[in-house]
Amino acid sequence: MEIKAVLFRYQDLSPGLMFRENSNGSTSDSIQRPTACAGSQLWDGDSQCDLSPFPVPADDNTLHGPVFLQEPDSLIFPLDSEEKKVKLSCEVKGNPRPTIGWKLNGSSIDVGMDFHYSLLGGALLINNPNKSQDAGTYQCVATNPFGTIVSREAKLQFAYLENFKTRTRSTVSVRQGQGMVLLCGPPPHSGELTYAWIFNEYPTFVHQDNRRFVSQETGNLYIAKVETSDVGNYTCVVTNTVTNSKVLGPPTPLVLRNDGVMGEYEPKIEVQFPETVPSAKGTTVKLECFALGNPVPTISWRRADGKPLPRKARRHRSSGLLEIPNFQQEDAGLYECVAENVRGKNVARGQLTFYVVEFCCTHSQSCLSWKAVNGAFGPSYRWLKDGEPLLPQGRVQLEQGSLTIANVSLSDAGMYQCVAENRHGVIFASAELSVIAIGPDFSKTLLKKLTLVKVGGEVIIECKPKASPRPTYSWKKGKDILRENERITVLDDGSLRIVNVTKADAGSYTCTATNHFGTASSTGSLVVKDPTRVMVSPFSMDVTVGESIVLPCQVSHDHSLDIAFTWSFNGHLIDFDKDGDHFEKVGGQDSAGDLMIRSIQLKHAGKYVCMVQTSVDKLSAAADLIVRGPPGPPEAVTIEEVTDSTAQLSWRPGADNHSPITMYVVQARTPFSVGWQAVSTGKQCPAAAQLCSISMWLLGSKAVTSIFCIYLSAVPEVTPANVSGGGGSKSELVITWETVPEELQNGGGFGYVVAFRPLGTVSWMQTVVASPDAARYVFRNESLPPFSPYEVKVGVYNNKGEGSFSPVTVVYSAEEEPTRAPTTVLARSISASDVEVSWAPPWESQHKGRIQGYEVRCWRHDEKEENAKRIRTVGNQTSTKVSNLRGNALYHLAVRAYNTAGTGPSSAAVNVTTKKPPPSQPPGNIVWNSSDSKIILNWDQVKALDNESEVRGYKVLYRWNRESSTSVIETNKTSVELSLPFDEDYIIEIKPFSDGGDGSSSEQIRIPKISSKDGGPHQQIVHSLILIASQIKDSATRNTILSIPSCSWQIGWS
Repeated sequence: MEIKAVLFRYQDLSPGLMFRENSNGSTSDSIQRPTACAGSQLWDGDSQCDLSPFPVPADDNTLHGPVFLQEPDSLIFPLDSEEKKVKLSCEVKGNPRPTIGWKLNGSSIDVGMDFHYSLLGGALLINNPNKSQDAGTYQCVATNPFGTIVSREAKLQFAYLENFKTRTRSTVSVRQGQGMVLLCGPPPHSGELTYAWIFNEYPTFVHQDNRRFVSQETGNLYIAKVETSDVGNYTCVVTNTVTNSKVLGPPTPLVLRNDGVMGEYEPKIEVQFPETVPSAKGTTVKLECFALGNPVPTISWRRADGKPLPRKARRHRSSGLLEIPNFQQEDAGLYECVAENVRGKNVARGQLTFYVVEFCCTHSQSCLSWKAVNGAFGPSYRWLKDGEPLLPQGRVQLEQGSLTIANVSLSDAGMYQCVAENRHGVIFASAELSVIAIGPDFSKTLLKKLTLVKVGGEVIIECKPKASPRPTYSWKKGKDILRENERITVLDDGSLRIVNVTKADAGSYTCTATNHFGTASSTGSLVVKDPTRVMVSPFSMDVTVGESIVLPCQVSHDHSLDIAFTWSFNGHLIDFDKDGDHFEKVGGQDSAGDLMIRSIQLKHAGKYVCMVQTSVDKLSAAADLIVRGPPGPPEAVTIEEVTDSTAQLSWRPGADNHSPITMYVVQARTPFSVGWQAVSTGKQCPAAAQLCSISMWLLGSKAVTSIFCIYLSAVPEVTPANVSGGGGSKSELVITWETVPEELQNGGGFGYVVAFRPLGTVSWMQTVVASPDAARYVFRNESLPPFSPYEVKVGVYNNKGEGSFSPVTVVYSAEEEPTRAPTTVLARSISASDVEVSWAPPWESQHKGRIQGYEVRCWRHDEKEENAKRIRTVGNQTSTKVSNLRGNALYHLAVRAYNTAGTGPSSAAVNVTTKKPPPSQPPGNIVWNSSDSKIILNWDQVKALDNESEVRGYKVLYRWNRESSTSVIETNKTSVELSLPFDEDYIIEIKPFSDGGDGSSSEQIRIPKISSKDGGPHQQIVHSLILIASQIKDSATRNTILSIPSCSWQIGWS
């Protein structure tokens, strides 16, 4: 026998090299591996086994060889990169899980011994990469017990750009009009380069046009015709596109010769593309062409076959570069570059060839072969087994990409890879070959130790050993060979089937499997149980909403078996956790699974099924539950024959919920009424209702239909209240009123009619205010006299017509601001914090506008006038006091008249300086003596500070302890005698006063009452106690001492 193994997987490693599966052109990018041949087919000496592709199992429990999920990609690493690490990715799948290693230039890398390398998952990390040590071809190697595979080759290159070696360049001397080429000669490098030229100094670069051209192939600068402006120094700038580094070459001086000017000559093509340009499908082709000549040649492009250039082709730098993106078969052909001037023309030609290499996998009954399709460069093939080269010898044959293995043996099992290669790249594809040849083995598929079945039931005892080829099967019950009959059958897969089981079928059963490589058996037991039977099944019931019931479900069963009860309602399992408010399983024993339903609702009507299950059988019993309750809402409610105050209703009866409907109740309400009100047949809705909402309630039910609305309307009857107005701006008449509530508007389209006329006239002026929420109307007219009386009334209307007007009231038009300022403004300081200001009204003959009062503005000299304090007077008052001012400060005051229209002009400002503040020190060393019916008080004189007003005297304030009114005695001395009865407690304070006002007050002094038993000579005794308040900081202590009766006090502080 022979097996032909072929590739099963493809990856596109380079442009123009790809695999295409089967002849219908369909492609696949999934990861696949071949199936393994099993059983007798594998060992049939006259047959062949094709390894055809199938997807890698997503379930890792399936054993299989390594499969690449991700293979390393070639990369170019910049030598000057700040990232001092290179990562080559590799991800592999397999069961058992593969181990991963790496090769560099065909030799294994010992990652464990070389700290230069490390593994991250399956990826290879190269630390501090070195160009001489690490550049080369890398492959990922994956291995598990099924074999080894190697990844595609990934080249690691190092991009760099060295400096120019030459420091100076010779001067180039040309004639004017002559063509010229300056060579760049890039330094050693790796990675793609771009070129530019600096003229004289950076950042002045040579601008490319029809006369100047920089080749991106060589870096050379071409000038078709040199002119005097070209004289100078030229520097070649080379940029590495990988590292982004730049180097500048040495400057090349360009000078003009003195031996004459170059004459005219025909074009000479100096830059031209190769005669043959192989171009891969989908790539961008760039062709350069430039010519020297005098006059400057023009460059044009064409196809030699006369076809037009592709529309996608682009010309750059005055036609010196032709670019063809996304190159396709139709773009191939002979292209010509034509350089032409008045002296002649020259032509450069090149053949653009199209190539793509595709590999087609074709199937037949006996083989799966590979071949090159539509490719100019056919591939060569080589094969690997477990990562090592496979050579054709003996049973192994290699022919045009096909691998054939004759007389397959176990040693042929493993991972195979085909490597297809041409000038454009290398591609790897993998296949797994599994060779199966084993005797029967029950180690992982023993017969079930114990199989349960009920009397009268059916049972299948599985017998599935691992074996190849397929074995033959025989069965024993106990020690007796089992014969097949109408009840006992051995199935094709070796399993034993018994139907209509009886108690006699119980016992031990042995399955024996045999093939060329051996015999094996396995034994299990069959236990026969009595069937489960329903003894009390649930029965259909008719209940009322709110009741609770129990649906029984009781069985007889084999008590050695576990039993489970479940219930379903209308086909859905009941969730007793979620629906525990209504459903509960009850019973109390393993043979009962009764269902209790609490507080039954209409939604609980339906079919209930009790399901009973053991390990050998399952059965069920059902019952219907009918729930009676209030009828459902009426359906299809319609409203007909709507008039101003009535409506005709009709409806269709709703669900009666097993409770016959005896009568209907109709209720109505407006949006403004409280609750629903029942209406009887023929009764009208309220005439004043704008909206009459109708709903239906059924006797004994709280479920209503959707609410239907009837619009009922009438002429409005309620007029606006509190019609008034006034104020506003000049030439305005402002009229206001209270809006009519919506429930009193009697219908839609509600609004107001505002009527007014000058007092004493006959004709009314009217206007309509359409908004039902409006509460104000302003009439504007330049001829409207200020503060003139108008009669005003406000009416109402709606879609049914106009209602009545409100009572007539008088409203004044807007006033005119006062036009003159007050005169004779005077101000005087009456204390440190108060100023009195007075003025004279404007002359009646010289001003317009009613005066309602005056506004006094006061501001300190260091404040802004707009921040002034404002005090308003009312009526004819022509003076006022301004308080809460700062002492000894200069203030400015101005007065102006005002009315409802605003304020008039301001008077000239007057100045006033407040008096100095009163003394800040209170009287000190206060002493009081009681004698007879007198209290004698003495204190020290208060001296004012330099910034304070001089003391003019003192005020002694006294009152009964339980009274709030205070008496005051003024004196210019530092003592006072008070005649006070002794039968009361007194509170006394002393404070100085000055032109600046009252100064600071002393602490309150409490004079306690003196009882009658203290009379006689004792009254002559002077009780004195001197307290220096400044020495007593604690107020509680001081007050305690001040409360001692019959003492003389001295109080002092600073």
